[in-house]
Amino acid sequence: MTRAVDSWDALNQQHLVAELNVLRAALEAHLAGAAPTELAPVAGPQLDTPPAAEQLARAFRLSPFERSLLVACAGTEMDASFAALCARAQGLTGRATPTFSLALAALPGAHWSALAPGAPLRHWQLIEAAPGDSVVYGPLRISERVLHYLLGVPAIDERLLDYVAPVPPPPGLPGSLERIAARAAFIWSQAQGRNESPVLVLCGREAAPKHEVASSAAARLGLVVHTMRTTAIPPQAQDAARLGRLWEREGVLSAAALLIECEDLDRAEAARAAAFADDLHGPVFLSVRDPLPLSRRTTVRLDVDKPTRGEQIDLWRAALGDIAVQLAGRLRPIVSQFHFSRSTIESVALATLAAGGGQRERVLWRAAVEQSRPRMGELAERIDVRASWDDLVLPESLKKTMREILLHVRHRPTVQEEWGFETKSARGTGLAVLFSGPSGTGKTMAAEVLAGDLDMDLYRIDLSAVVSKYIGETEKNLRRVFDAAEDGGVVLLFDEADALFGRRSEVRDSHDRYANIEISYLLQRMEAYRGLAILTTNMKGALDSAFTRRLRFVLDFPFPGAAEREAIWRRVFPDGAPLGALDWQKLARLNVSGASIRNMAMGAAFRAADAGRRVEMCHLREAAESEYMKLERPLTSREVEDWA
Repeated sequence: MTRAVDSWDALNQQHLVAELNVLRAALEAHLAGAAPTELAPVAGPQLDTPPAAEQLARAFRLSPFERSLLVACAGTEMDASFAALCARAQGLTGRATPTFSLALAALPGAHWSALAPGAPLRHWQLIEAAPGDSVVYGPLRISERVLHYLLGVPAIDERLLDYVAPVPPPPGLPGSLERIAARAAFIWSQAQGRNESPVLVLCGREAAPKHEVASSAAARLGLVVHTMRTTAIPPQAQDAARLGRLWEREGVLSAAALLIECEDLDRAEAARAAAFADDLHGPVFLSVRDPLPLSRRTTVRLDVDKPTRGEQIDLWRAALGDIAVQLAGRLRPIVSQFHFSRSTIESVALATLAAGGGQRERVLWRAAVEQSRPRMGELAERIDVRASWDDLVLPESLKKTMREILLHVRHRPTVQEEWGFETKSARGTGLAVLFSGPSGTGKTMAAEVLAGDLDMDLYRIDLSAVVSKYIGETEKNLRRVFDAAEDGGVVLLFDEADALFGRRSEVRDSHDRYANIEISYLLQRMEAYRGLAILTTNMKGALDSAFTRRLRFVLDFPFPGAAEREAIWRRVFPDGAPLGALDWQKLARLNVSGASIRNMAMGAAFRAADAGRRVEMCHLREAAESEYMKLERPLTSREVEDWA
């Protein structure tokens, strides 16, 4: 294969030299005073694949005169003697590049339109006139990229290096993606010979499978895909048009298709991407989440998702190699919980293979969790999970329900997928849960315990930050959260749901209607979410029963009684804290939530550390006074009587 390529390169250069010799003879005849005559046939070698000069002339529809002028410009870069001949033909010394004036006088078939701004040589920037000089008498230079093409040297215009990057075709595609790639290639193959092929709009959340589909489809047609980010498109229309023309030329020279990445765009960026794609000629893909309408070019939408569950298991087995049998029992839970592309699966598999034999099962799961960590920006905060079941002081009935939630998460693959329950309901297979109760009663800690037991990350989303006064913005923010977390491995905790529920009311105006729409959208996405999504509220009564029915579990967290408060006090101090003679029953008289108990314990610890003593009841009394002041409540004498 390499020998054949090298042979074409050598023969192509011989052919170019032969074509240059024909032009040399025409210039020498011009120096001798002869009128231009038809050029002699090129006595170059015969090539099975046409030489680069002929391919270029066909691709850009050059006339014989334009082709000769282009080759002459290449000759001055390749051969010093040809450059010197051009100088003598123009009455100069040394070496010189051709001018349009010399070409008109010395070459047959000359026509003035060859150097018009819209003619191929200048429109495609195949040759460049020196700035400031007369177009007719100024020196002409061949574009460096075009010279490389004529010489058979693979390259890309260096001006594009900051804008585009090649995407090699994958070694193979899962069946579901292979069918999409085949359809894309067929659509473009049917458009060959027409003025314009349709723009293929690849819709989906994940970029990697869309890249694989695009590069595989293009490879079927002998094309190489290059990606371009929308942010790279210049904001000024004139600069964008110049970049577009430069790419169109490169697309012809490199046999390339362009994949414009258009994910997460604001309105201005979306409009710029649409205008850029609309003005381009040649094969173009758009990688988007939602369709991007074009006004001029025809579009065809292709929905691209990650590989199916069965295909993902095959990818895991291939990536894990010999240890796939050892980890076979872990693959189905992994595939059920995480929705990965091929590239992510291969990354997780590499981390697993690098681990020791006894650690691989644990490393496999943790690597999957880390790979799936979402990018939610300012909308979410990852909570460092530390709480355990021993830290929870809740009624046994609540703990029982929490354990049932764990059963639903762990056995979802069996019940929903293998037993077919997901086919019996139009709603999603996600697990939507509501935690209601006063502040500080353990709702967040319970979410920590569930995430820790599942060995998953916990992300807290403050709905008060997500909710926007602008209609439609709240749904957009919620979509960003769920889309980012969709790969799995994440427990979502939507805190402060009162920000939404507090707005729900009877529909009196458009804002009331949109408040209800926002709640419905949140619950809909929670139902469809592959993992566990928890909603917390202090206002359960504000939630419509129609919404409550869409939640799988509703847990009411009660305000702790004296017995529960004593249990919390006994657990709140870490093992390393130096404690004095604390009276847990007296401390339990403080009618506060678990969160306030933790605050008081921490405050007392700092006071004791400052005094260089153990934590005593006196420190806790001072901390209690401070906490009650924060709560704007009086600390009664009955609560702290007979405290030392």
